[in-house]
Amino acid sequence: MTAHPSPETEVELMGVRVDAVTEEQAIEEVLEASASRAGGFLCTVNLDILRQCRQDRELHDLVSSADIRVADGMPLIWASHIAGTPLPERVAGSSLVWTLPEAAARDGASVFLLGGNEGVAEEAAHTIVERHPRLRVAGTHCPPLGFEHSPRQTELIEERLRRARPDIVFVALGSPKEQRLIARLQPLFPQIWFVNCGISFSFVTGEVQRSPGTLQRVGLEWLWRLIQEPRRLARRYLVDGPPAFATLVTSAARTRLARRAGRGSVRQPPRR
Repeated sequence: MTAHPSPETEVELMGVRVDAVTEEQAIEEVLEASASRAGGFLCTVNLDILRQCRQDRELHDLVSSADIRVADGMPLIWASHIAGTPLPERVAGSSLVWTLPEAAARDGASVFLLGGNEGVAEEAAHTIVERHPRLRVAGTHCPPLGFEHSPRQTELIEERLRRARPDIVFVALGSPKEQRLIARLQPLFPQIWFVNCGISFSFVTGEVQRSPGTLQRVGLEWLWRLIQEPRRLARRYLVDGPPAFATLVTSAARTRLARRAGRGSVRQPPRR
């Protein structure tokens, strides 16, 4: 395992500690460790994952065990400012799926795309390579729906990774499937870096259109997604989202008050 990236601070949001790092710093940490054959888990954390972590202790522990935890969502950035411990920037999985392979291509590191709808991982790999021709794609694999209930399907994933021997694996299966699978795979492949990235492969291929940059910057990417996939995302954004956002803002305000009282909310992380 690697140490947390510099600067050595973490911000607590709804009981989950998020590293105060930029996208560039997170990528640098991954590639430096990978060059030494040391793997790890870069976990992208958004509001929905924070909500799930409050309800699922196992998921909370899986996310908390990640070597790097980045803020994938403007609500987390806003909350960090309210708490008085501002995170430097949003680090989205949908951005890392482009920027990390670009840096990997320069360093000679290989990537593997795992997840997405049928055929999407392979198409995404082709699209990324078109942009970064020097990138080495070690392989792709899309497990079928319900794979997590089939020992044979999980073993097949392990076999594919064992043969491909990638340096970095993007896992796009949605939460909490991707975190649980990464927790299973990490002990078997200690030299690999795993990055959970949700629906990012579909963004790369254009199967799902990512929102314009302006909407991303003002925190309205969720509305764009909802318009495109109302049946799938209505509950997440209209039912579960508002109470989670209220909890996030309230907890951030309490953190700020605690800081003013001298207790603070930014702590030195343990070295690992």
